[in-house]
Amino acid sequence: MKKCVFFDRDGIVNMRLIGEYITNISAFKLLKGFAELLNYVQQKGYLTILITNQQGIAKGKMTDHDIEVIHKFMQDKLIEFGTKPFDDIYYCPELEVNNPWRRKPNPGMYIEAIEKWNIDVNNSWMIGDVITDMTSAKKVNLKTILLNVNIKNVPEADFEVDSHSEIMNIIT
Repeated sequence: MKKCVFFDRDGIVNMRLIGEYITNISAFKLLKGFAELLNYVQQKGYLTILITNQQGIAKGKMTDHDIEVIHKFMQDKLIEFGTKPFDDIYYCPELEVNNPWRRKPNPGMYIEAIEKWNIDVNNSWMIGDVITDMTSAKKVNLKTILLNVNIKNVPEADFEVDSHSEIMNIIT
């Protein structure tokens, strides 16, 4: 079985646009410290998988093709920063109000990845910036790290940090 670090996208990998969607590559801004963190966990032997809700597709703000272009741009940027890109990417385009099985806080995307990659959940992590990231990860027994300076005391978060660099002190 393989160990894995799952990452949320907006707010962890790239700058989150409050109340808006990343609909094209010009809006995608890699967060300072992320490439170093990704490189660190890869060197520790972890698979790296992106798990992201993207309901902007269902709202007609973007298409599946737009997301694929953004994710290719992201992967290329990571290579430019000297790190390996994500091993896999999962996204849910469905609306939150429909409560689909794949959309966080539900565990569907994780379950798909766990089965495909033969992941050992007892030695794997989820890094996210909102409570739904923590809730969904706990449903499949992942260890959780909440990276957010504004949200604290989240019961589902095993660790709460304010920066990417702090995560490297937790994941060994």
